Formats: sequence, structure tokens, C-alpha cells
Amino acid sequence: MLGAIIGDIVGSVYEWHNIKTKDFPLFRDDCFFTDDTVMTIATADAIMNGGEVDNFIDAYKKWGRLYPDAGYGGRFGSWIHSDDRKPYSSWGNGSAMRVSPCAEYAFKSLYPGDRPENSIVHARQLANISAGVTHNHPEGIKGAEATVYCIMMAYGYGLEAAKKHIREDVPLLFGYDLTGTLDEIRPTYHFSESCQDTVPQAIIAFLESTDLEDAIRNAISLGGDSDTLAVITGSIAEAAYGVPDEIKVKALSFLDKPLTEVYERWVAFIRNR
Repeated sequence: MLGAIIGDIVGSVYEWHNIKTKDFPLFRDDCFFTDDTVMTIATADAIMNGGEVDNFIDAYKKWGRLYPDAGYGGRFGSWIHSDDRKPYSSWGNGSAMRVSPCAEYAFKSLYPGDRPENSIVHARQLANISAGVTHNHPEGIKGAEATVYCIMMAYGYGLEAAKKHIREDVPLLFGYDLTGTLDEIRPTYHFSESCQDTVPQAIIAFLESTDLEDAIRNAISLGGDSDTLAVITGSIAEAAYGVPDEIKVKALSFLDKPLTEVYERWVAFIRNR
């Protein structure tokens, strides 16, 4: 989850002012958290409250109403403030940007002697629930499941083995094309809120990275929906590389008290799995 939060905060100032370079200050004074962080926190809250369909619906509506101006998409914003608890078949990248706690929980829930494949199944099931309460379009579900699959690979294997599995497995399992390079994608890439035009690019940004900071710089350098790209990339990169203390401290300083309290509760919850 922390990698997602870092990606959101770093990318926040570039979402509407794209840059096509990796050369930029990591944390600007005017950085801020967006809906991506709020909904990632909400996912963690939902899991801690039981991880069932109603828990996710309650959490997304609760946190969305607490932060009404965080930058939600139009249909999701309307859903938050309505009494409707049914999904609306979204294929937007919101399902993928908020999903990282599902992978972290599944990985930390792996019992000694259990097969890693079982935790991947658990992560995808939880991602399906998380996405499905709003983003029940097949592309919305696929984006969330592909993201947690990559996170689980990064948790479960060494760096090069994880990247190899991701390059080979993701096209087969999810149909995403991962053959392009960042240099090939960057010149023509533009803003898109869809999973299918965000998740593959975010994965490639991770695959070409050398550490967490480099991964986030890769994602933001593509332009487009910069913060969400960096959220997805950052969530995978955290699992692969960990988070340097100085980046962790700086990122968390941008959160307010309610978000920080859930983050700290989540850290303790995961530690005790």
C-alpha cells in the first residue's frame, strides 16, 4: 500500500501537467494526496473490517464522503453520494489503483508450508470483490486482478524471476501487451482513465525499473494519468524493492490524521498476520 501512496503523492502535480522526462523533483512542496490514496486507504479499511462485499461498499462510500473533493471520476463520485449499492460496470483504472492492500493481505496470510499459488488465488479473489462493487466490467476486474498478480510475483520471487514471470504470465492470463518499451510508448501516450490503457503501461514502467524511485519516475515520465500510473507501478515496486526510510517518512508527511491512523492500523494488522 505504501508504494501506491508514494506514487500518488509524487504524481499528483503531473496529472494535469504532464512531463515526458524522468528528471523532476521527487516531492514538490505542492504535492498532495488524491482519490487514489483515499480509496487505497478505504480498501485497507474494508479488509480489516472483514473483506466482504458490504465491507468494501461501506468503506468506499464512507471515505469518499469524508473526502468529497479528492478528484473522483464522475460516475464513481455520483455512486459515493447516492444510496445505490449496485455496481455500474466501470472499466476505469480506479479498480487497479486502489487494489494493492488485497495483495499485501493475501501474501501476509500465507501459512507456513502453504503453496504460494494459494495466496495468488486469494489475492485475485479479493481483488475481484474490491473491484466488482463498482468496476464490474470485465476490463475493470481484469485491471485489478492483473495488478495484484504482479504484486504477488514481486513479493514471492527474486527480482529477475518476478520480472520474468510477469513478462511471460501477464499476456497469457490477462491479454495485456507488454512488448513495448517506455521509449516507444512515451511519445504518443496520452491521458486515459481505462484499465486497458493504464495497467499495461504501469507494469512496463516497473519492468524497466531499478528501484522504487526509478519505477515511479518511469511511470510519471509517460504522461497520461500520471498519479494513477505511478500508484500502480509503485504498488508493484514496493513489493519488489521495499521502500527507503526517507521516502516513506516524506510521503507519510503529506497524509492527514484520519488517513495516517488507518495506515498505521493497517501496518499493525499486517504485521500480526
